[in-house]
Amino acid sequence: MSRFLNYVFSALAVTAFIMSGAHSAETDPKVVRIATVAYNLNGKTHYLGSTELASETGLDETLAKRGVKLEWVPAATAMVGPIVNEAFANKSIDFAAYGDLPPIILNGSKPRVQLVAPWGRSGNSYLVVPANSTAKNIADLKGKRIALHRGRPWEIPFANLVQKNGFKLTDFKIVNVNPQVGAAALASGSVDAFFSLSDAYNLVDKGVGKIIWSTKNAPPDWKLMGGLWARNDFVKEHPELTQAIVTSFIKANHWAAQEAHKETYLKDYASLVQPESVVRRDYEDDSVSWRDRWSPLYDQALVDHYKRAASYARESGLIRNDIDIQQLLNSSFVDKALKELNLETFWAPSRIASQQ
Repeated sequence: MSRFLNYVFSALAVTAFIMSGAHSAETDPKVVRIATVAYNLNGKTHYLGSTELASETGLDETLAKRGVKLEWVPAATAMVGPIVNEAFANKSIDFAAYGDLPPIILNGSKPRVQLVAPWGRSGNSYLVVPANSTAKNIADLKGKRIALHRGRPWEIPFANLVQKNGFKLTDFKIVNVNPQVGAAALASGSVDAFFSLSDAYNLVDKGVGKIIWSTKNAPPDWKLMGGLWARNDFVKEHPELTQAIVTSFIKANHWAAQEAHKETYLKDYASLVQPESVVRRDYEDDSVSWRDRWSPLYDQALVDHYKRAASYARESGLIRNDIDIQQLLNSSFVDKALKELNLETFWAPSRIASQQ
């Protein structure tokens, strides 16, 4: 009798397992929406290099096998943060690939999103002054007008630079404009400096600006950081689907991080928006290696970066509440993806912390 009962219970357990798997597949949403920076070039929409690459390295096919359609939701570069944050708040998107400060601001009222796949130390920030300026460093700009788009990821390295040199934001006249307006303001002489990304080189090439500081040789946690963010409720309801998406993004990171693919990435992806010469200079002479620029690890540099970013957002009044870093950073999906793809030792963690 006991053998018969054991058989019955085993059969029931197997049936329950099969049914749970079927139920899981059936409860997948029909569409997954991922927002990212978009550019319209020659009548065609192109997405931020790493996200477009993820699609080409199998993300669409991965979702299609599950009966899920992928929809990219374009966000214009001038207003990425507000556009994506609003979409997350009204649940019209499930994921977004964007920088660090906007999602911190979004989580300032209550936990809404979490970082499920970092895209690495993705880029540099630059302090540019007019070509005829005598300013040589941030100290020379005290009391001067600096164009800076508040609430964007590069505000964090600017704040780091200001604090490191013993100043406060109030020591400068911050002109809150988007990068396009900021660049025009510098060119026209309306501001004394402009803080932005690699578009700084365009001003240099036009002969209207010169770079007096950048994050190229700053500590790793001063680099721009961000990645794939997911709605908390989506992750809770669809962990397996979230895992499949994260694994696809890690495949894209791994492809791009290989030295053999560097030239292809620079020419076919990174140079879609900026001239190739600008892109190459942004990557040259950098303290972070090409491979580590794509590191998805939740290492000490990343944790330090988000702790500082959250503290800065609170202190500067961008958010009213403290951020729980443990809720903000979820490494479980990347850990599983690295193990599944045999990439556990491909990237080495950075433990270099900046001295603040």
